[in-house]
Order: sequence, then structure tokens, then C-alpha cells
Amino acid sequence: MKVDRPIHPDFQFYLEWKEQSLIDLFTDLRGYILELHPTSNELLYHTHALTTLFSTSEKMSDGFCMIPIYTNHLNLGFNMGTLLKDPHGLLKGTGKLIRHIPIQKSEDYRNEKVRQLILASIDFALDDMDKLTKSTGLTISKIKKK
Repeated sequence: MKVDRPIHPDFQFYLEWKEQSLIDLFTDLRGYILELHPTSNELLYHTHALTTLFSTSEKMSDGFCMIPIYTNHLNLGFNMGTLLKDPHGLLKGTGKLIRHIPIQKSEDYRNEKVRQLILASIDFALDDMDKLTKSTGLTISKIKKK
């Protein structure tokens, strides 16, 4: 199911500074995640990376995955990556919880192994929530305007 949720103007402003190939990859990956969980909330940040975090609530702590966009690449990050089963060894990183899949082309995420990992991450986030949220399908910008 194709989800038509426009990119927030705050995010779009910084996204336009990126190479077109990164913009295209981000747009497709974002759409793919929204197809898998259309009611997820999208929290937007601009710190060391331009990041969209997909969450089961309005809180970062309920996030199930994220797309940080760096200067020349982007990743598909998993907030609780160390706690997910990863039988195919897709997840990279050395952090306490977060793991990621380096993304260079759509085949890096448009496959059954990654789909199952994203769905497992959604299930984990839903099970781990303190309380159910009433807000779904929102895009919430945390980007400070200059």
C-alpha cells in the first residue's frame, strides 16, 4: 500500500542540500517504511545527521527505526538493534543498543530479510511501549529553524 505523506518543509529544506542520489534513496526508503507501518509517527531531527525516526508514539524512546542521512551516505538504523534477532548478520555497529544497515541502493532494504527485521523492530517497539498512544500518522519536526 502506497502511503502519501509529504516530507515536512523543515526536513525538505535540509534534504535539498544533499546529492540527488541520496534524496532519491531516502525518499524510497522512507516510503517503504511507511508502507510497512503507515500509522507510525515520524520525528525529524537535524543534528550531526539529518534524521527521520519512525516511532510507535510521539516519543523517541518508542522509535523502531530511523534513517540518518550523512554527507555522502545514509543508513537504516534500528533503535534496539542489539535486542533484535539478526540471523542473517545484516546489522552493523558497536553501540550499546543501536545497529544499522548501510544503504547504497534499494536492493539493500527492498528484500525479505530486511522487511522481516523492520517488522520485528515494530513488534518490539509496540511490546515495549509504556502506554498506547492516541497520536498516529503524525510528522513532528524537532528541527530548529535558523
